[in-house]
Amino acid sequence: MSPSSTPDRRPESLTDLLGGRRGAIDATLPPAAFGVAWWVAHGSLWIAVGAAVAVGLGWAAYRWGRGDRPRSVLIGLIAVCAAGTVALYTGRAADFFLLQVFSNSASALAWAISIVVRWPLLGVVVGLVLGHKTRWRRDPDLARAYGRASWVWVAQYVLRVLVFFPLWWLGWVEALSVARVALTWPLVAACLALSWVVLRRNLPDGHPGIRHPVGPEVDAAP
Repeated sequence: MSPSSTPDRRPESLTDLLGGRRGAIDATLPPAAFGVAWWVAHGSLWIAVGAAVAVGLGWAAYRWGRGDRPRSVLIGLIAVCAAGTVALYTGRAADFFLLQVFSNSASALAWAISIVVRWPLLGVVVGLVLGHKTRWRRDPDLARAYGRASWVWVAQYVLRVLVFFPLWWLGWVEALSVARVALTWPLVAACLALSWVVLRRNLPDGHPGIRHPVGPEVDAAP
């Protein structure tokens, strides 16, 4: 039986495939600790950065002890240390969140460009997770659906920039900490759910699903 004739037999979603909860905790715990310490210590930048790094180290040790991949643990810890270094260098507490402004701006641009050049990053990521590599691009319907669903991710990053940038500009540290928590896992969860709906609705009736790209070139591939 051809793979294209085998439908997905179990319900799944992008949340099932991509997860994100642990990464969201990586992204929210240190900034939350920074904001709380900043408020408790009456604006002490060193104490706030120290609290963020300490929480980051503690969470990294916990994840490492549970057997998580060292690479993912290290990336999260480096991000915290880099944010703290920027804040200490400039002497401005709000600059702890400056890297987030830049990274979300860059992500929004990268995802938008990927759609325009017909290499939507959602397809790239899911293709790697499923082991399809670039076979999904030979399925016109699936490639188009990935492109439309990727706009949801562009909107996610743009929303963060629209919230983070004014708060950073005004130097509202506590508000930045709250926004960082609110716009991490809750927003990622909503983005995963919405992009999955867009993806599925843009596949024609009878399409076997994201696990089974279809088309002449796909069917002919070994």
